[in-house]
Amino acid sequence: MADDVTAVVVDDHPVVRAGVAHWLSTADIELVASGEDPGVAWTGPGASAAVVVLDLHLGGVAPAMSELRKLVEDGRKVIVYSMRADDEIVLQCLEIGALSYLTKAEGADHLVQAVKAAAAGQSYTPPALAGALAGDRSDTRPALSPRETEVLVEWFQSESKEFVAQRLNITLSTVNSHLERIRVKYAAIGRQAPTKAALVARAIQDGLIGLDDL
Repeated sequence: MADDVTAVVVDDHPVVRAGVAHWLSTADIELVASGEDPGVAWTGPGASAAVVVLDLHLGGVAPAMSELRKLVEDGRKVIVYSMRADDEIVLQCLEIGALSYLTKAEGADHLVQAVKAAAAGQSYTPPALAGALAGDRSDTRPALSPRETEVLVEWFQSESKEFVAQRLNITLSTVNSHLERIRVKYAAIGRQAPTKAALVARAIQDGLIGLDDL
């Protein structure tokens, strides 16, 4: 396979899983597993899939925010794929750490592009997400998770990412995933921070750290 992109789909509707499988196969993306139980992303081939496509409503009323949070904290690259299009839910998913949010009305092209972008650790902004970001006027965006803030500050105060991993008892891959997700959040609101120096500047601007902390 040219791009060697793999994905796992978690959705409680067989027709959705079948449709996504077809869309991905026509774009040279390998669907290694799918199912209605989130466990499919944690076991077997799904555990090593590059991208997790996650439905927010898996047979219940409450959205699967806890499942999203667990995947993100484990360093997984997650795309939320949902029927819901309300801005509050969209932004909440981004704050938790989803790389993209798509509604099921947005079609094959957007989903394929989002999966390929996520596999490369990048965000993708479909129409629904663009609308949510445009409507977001909070001065506190982006909202980093406590773990993301911890990793960021440790990195500013450390000689290397390896040292951060040792200090926080996590893997280097997880450190990199957190930092990439932080950059994605800043980029999504038009405040790019591609370098460590740029992230330091953003963190000072947002009050995450002070000059005395460096």
